[in-house]
Order: sequence, then C-alpha cells, then structure tokens
Amino acid sequence: MSANGLKSTRQREVIFETFRRMRGHVSVEQLYDAVRERHPEIGHATVYRTLKLLTKCGLAEEHHFGDGFARYEPGELADHEHHDHLICTQCGQIVEFENHEIERLQAQVAASHGFTVTSHKMELYGICANCRGRGGGPH
Repeated sequence: MSANGLKSTRQREVIFETFRRMRGHVSVEQLYDAVRERHPEIGHATVYRTLKLLTKCGLAEEHHFGDGFARYEPGELADHEHHDHLICTQCGQIVEFENHEIERLQAQVAASHGFTVTSHKMELYGICANCRGRGGGPH
C-alpha cells in the first residue's frame, strides 16, 4: 500500500488483505463483516474510509450496478487483470469476462477520434439464462 502513496497502518493492512482474499464484487458491509470476524476492534467507518482510499490510489475499483449499492473489487494496480461485466437486471448476478477483440476495437475507435484511452469500464445489462428460464424476460 505504501508503494501506492498510502500511509500503511495495521488496520489498513488488515482491511486490504481481507479485501484481496474476498471473491467477487463486495460491498462495504460484506468487507466489514469479514474484517470483524478476526478483528472486532476495527470499525465500520474505518473500513469505509479505507476502501475509499484504496479506490483513490487504484488498488480498488468502485462499481455501481444499479442496485443502489457500491461494490468493490481489486483494481489493476493490485495485480487484478482488466475485465468487463455482464449484469443481470433480475437477480443481480455479475459475470466477469475478458474479450481481446472488444479491447482492440475500443482502442481502434478511440484512435480514430484522436483519443488515447487511459481507462474504461464496460457494463452490459440484461437477463441471465437462469432468470430467462424462470420467465424473467425475453428468450
């Protein structure tokens, strides 16, 4: 963390290591619950502020998938590979995917408009196969 400009404290290290071990896209509440299991002395506000700091320095990425909650995942500076997201609007399932052809086309479109891409987020919203099978939307 200190290599990314953050003052390293024991509480921040505990929160960051817990965050890195978690799978998927976690809310502040989920991270707080995981931290509290082994370190009940660390408060909710400390977890919240630390996640905001991790986001600011690139060690975490914040996402809003339309459910009213911020979700976090390790950022690219935390050795997390770039990927995009498919989000089910019925059940909230989030699928991560990588597609090099999409990445190539995005760079090509940006270059054709004189842009150099420094970062991007792609989120595709729809209805997953499970929800479609339960009558949750178009087939």
